[in-house]
Amino acid sequence: MKTTFSILIAGIGISVSAFGAESRPEPLADPIPEKIQKGDITIALEEFTQLPQSVDSGNPQQTNLAYARIQYMLPIADGSGRLVINDLRGLLYITDESGATPTVFLDVREQDIDFDDSMFPNETGLAGFAFHPEYATLGKSGFGKFYTAYSSSSDSAVAKYLDDDAGNHESVIREWTAADPTANVFSGTSRELFRMGQFEQNHNIGTLAFDYSAAEGTAEYGLLYASFGDGGGANDPREHGQSLSEPMSGILRIDPLGGSGLAAYGIPDDNPFVGDQDVAPEIWAYGLRHPQQFSFDIDGTMYIGDIGQSQIEEVNIGIAGANYGWRLREGTFATAFGIGGVRPNPVYPLPGDEQEFTYPVAQFDHDEGNAISSVFVYRGSAVPELRGKAIFTDMVTGRVFYIDTDNLEPGNPTTISELRVNFAGYERNVADAVGFPNTYSRGNRAGLRLGIDSQGELYFLTKGDGRIRKIIAVE
Repeated sequence: MKTTFSILIAGIGISVSAFGAESRPEPLADPIPEKIQKGDITIALEEFTQLPQSVDSGNPQQTNLAYARIQYMLPIADGSGRLVINDLRGLLYITDESGATPTVFLDVREQDIDFDDSMFPNETGLAGFAFHPEYATLGKSGFGKFYTAYSSSSDSAVAKYLDDDAGNHESVIREWTAADPTANVFSGTSRELFRMGQFEQNHNIGTLAFDYSAAEGTAEYGLLYASFGDGGGANDPREHGQSLSEPMSGILRIDPLGGSGLAAYGIPDDNPFVGDQDVAPEIWAYGLRHPQQFSFDIDGTMYIGDIGQSQIEEVNIGIAGANYGWRLREGTFATAFGIGGVRPNPVYPLPGDEQEFTYPVAQFDHDEGNAISSVFVYRGSAVPELRGKAIFTDMVTGRVFYIDTDNLEPGNPTTISELRVNFAGYERNVADAVGFPNTYSRGNRAGLRLGIDSQGELYFLTKGDGRIRKIIAVE
């Protein structure tokens, strides 16, 4: 018999009483039996622009044959209306909010930075970018500066972390300084900020971001965040999820302009583990499996999409110092590694544990989707019914979901609704409408992600056709 368990939410932690020692828990065949229902909100899509076709540098049979590996589209926060798009294959493009034909802003393959995406084109490459809040402000220390996250060969330099376990590649953050921030073609200099070894080909660096809601002069202003997965493989074989000796499997936070002496960057004084000699001071939050994408709302709230192992996809609220539980937890459930003596990959009811974990504010299981790919709070005006709702996508199935953001509570997942999407006047699933062959399983793969502009409008980015479509109201 299992003893009754209770949930106590205190700060960021949840503690649960123990299973009886005389029995082992049974795996959950259907962790979340409630099905996601289609909501009352329908959106249409307006053709916006298309990236040029690109090609993988490695063996094309390694992964799916995307037209362009579009990852993100984000605005430059300078009032220009310019939008930047990255293709994992090594290209940064610029367009604008009118949907102008994208032009190459920076091709990192032509720079002497040891860029390498050949180990796994589906995840390695030019993974992310972020423009400093002072990018266009003459006389400021951040003038002309932006940052890229990319993959590099393991023998190209010495990594600050995990250099001796960089068997596959290394993840790098590089600072670029544009001579003319108004130009749509980069010319300038660069320097390396950060490098970490990756023992496997996946679950590496993802999003780079600044919190643009932070006012100049506040402690948050100009700090760079970056997300890292657990380093790859199944079930976190190196146990990076609960390790604090390196900023893997979580969110790091640095001051890119705050380096002194030989340090390439500064450590913010209010990072949660500053002063602990056994903890990498860059760590802001940890215990995430593959937080490939996160975003900031206009009030500074961070929303994290964490890709699950084989059961649960999560939306988490970013909290300084939080431990999101991986590999002991997956969503609001325990893994085999959080219990012991049971088989891995199913999830289990929560056991007793004295550790504190931060649990998701929304989650769905693999009856509903396979891999969460983007999450943004909608602040645009094109679809008034969506304002203030967090929109998130499943990259494989092409389903699009939303939740209300009022009164979200970690550990008490809110109700998810599915967004209705119209293509050419009738409702269709994204994978069915514009998907491409899925080399991992049967059927089509949506390759779907979200982008955003300076007005808070959202866009669908689809890798199969390299197209970007704007979310608009149904006429």
